[in-house]
Amino acid sequence: MSDFIAALGLVLVLEGLLYGGLPRFAKRMAADVLRLPESVLRGTGLLAMALGVFIVWLVRG
Repeated sequence: MSDFIAALGLVLVLEGLLYGGLPRFAKRMAADVLRLPESVLRGTGLLAMALGVFIVWLVRG
């Protein structure tokens, strides 16, 4: 459980870096995402999820 909380904290740090450090870029990216078709968003999300599972599997064995 502590690993999950640490991972969640790391996600928040990375999100905070984006919004706190590059707010104009974050707003532009959010506007661009709204214009993407759902199929592209779904595919990108599934790919990111698979990559995340692979990285965890690689690190944790």
